[in-house]
Amino acid sequence: MAAAGGKAVYWMGKDTLQVSAALFAENRRRLCAGLKGRQGLQPKSLVLLQGGEQKQRYCTDTDILFRQESFFHWTFGVTEADCYGAVDVDTGKSLLFVPKLPESYATWMGEIYPKEHFKEKYAVDEVHYTSDVSCLVRLIKTDMELEVLRYTNRISSEAHKEVMKTVKPGHKEYEMESLFSHYCYSRGGMRHTSYTCICGSGNNSSVLHYGHAGAPNDKTIEDGDMCLFDMGGEYYCYTSDITCSFPANGKFTPDQKAIYEAVLKSSRAVMAAIKPGVKWTDMHRLADRVHLEELVKIGIVHGNVEDMLKVHLGSVFMPHGLGHLLGIDTHDVGGYPEGTERVDEPGLKSLRMGRVVLKGMVLTVEPGIYFINHVLDKALASQEQCGFINNDVLARFRGFGGVRIEDDIAVTEDGMELLTCVPRTVEEIEAFMADRSPEKSFSPAVSSEKF
Repeated sequence: MAAAGGKAVYWMGKDTLQVSAALFAENRRRLCAGLKGRQGLQPKSLVLLQGGEQKQRYCTDTDILFRQESFFHWTFGVTEADCYGAVDVDTGKSLLFVPKLPESYATWMGEIYPKEHFKEKYAVDEVHYTSDVSCLVRLIKTDMELEVLRYTNRISSEAHKEVMKTVKPGHKEYEMESLFSHYCYSRGGMRHTSYTCICGSGNNSSVLHYGHAGAPNDKTIEDGDMCLFDMGGEYYCYTSDITCSFPANGKFTPDQKAIYEAVLKSSRAVMAAIKPGVKWTDMHRLADRVHLEELVKIGIVHGNVEDMLKVHLGSVFMPHGLGHLLGIDTHDVGGYPEGTERVDEPGLKSLRMGRVVLKGMVLTVEPGIYFINHVLDKALASQEQCGFINNDVLARFRGFGGVRIEDDIAVTEDGMELLTCVPRTVEEIEAFMADRSPEKSFSPAVSSEKF
């Protein structure tokens, strides 16, 4: 429906009322006029409004009947969900921000309209995608934001170390979740965690998002288990996202050490390569390459690594993306701006950022190697991939679980700043866990390294 002039912006047909976009243009005029008359209003003031969000019924894909947020409706008359609007008080200029819809929307929900459609329909001066605003405003962190993110990392790192000092066979996974949350709140004032804590032990450490309602960190930790604890505290809505992997009994077996050091090598290779201008997709590919080179040494795979990469064998052992933007959301906004498409390849299609790395970004670096039975079985059934896998050696790692090493970093002018501070090498972890005095602090050598 057209919105310009006196044409209807809203009409339900038949004998129902036709409402013109002029109604909302007049409301915006009145808003600006009223604000201009207020004492103390600063020049170049802007009114920013958030529209209503489309919500779903619990964890289903059934939408709750949407109604627009009242202030936003009064100002813009927009019927769509998940929009924002801004009005320049001095000039009356109106800006509407609409969500950029995925291609699948056209199949399931109907036609995807261009920005010009909304500009005409709602008689506003400019229309932009909300993702573009996110990229421009929240993508690059200020020095003050970095201070908060350093704090969330410091407290969360200390909480992880408290867990490492305490954990032992016989504990429940949820006890470690509780200890982490307690430390963050009691020592750091962090009432919230950044996401549902993942406290996987044994084979549970291969479940990428373990800890959900159907698997609520309820296993008893056993002697010989690898622990993969992915937990982060949140302070004043600013998040952290840290994963530590270590043996429950404090001592790596040869196989645990081999897998752990393979992941650590890829983590440090990525950190050494990160600087403004590099492609994040290239960093993911670098991690895959290092993993496969190390898995060849262990004997789990054999053959030419270049040929393995061509058939995406790396995704068999790391099916998720290398990392993501971090900030007010754990998976922070701005990873795929307009014109940037996901790479439709195993592993890479799960990467949450397709941008070139920029100074001021805060990112997670979280490579991992996992032994997920249904993924392994699929690879063994693949003519392209099965020839690279030594099934006799692989059988030894069935039930191993997985290893993930996740650090938070801030991109600097010529490299990166490591925000996370926990034991990382095998030697550091074993020494740290051997000394079970919780008050003893730890400063890993990696924190002083220049990448």
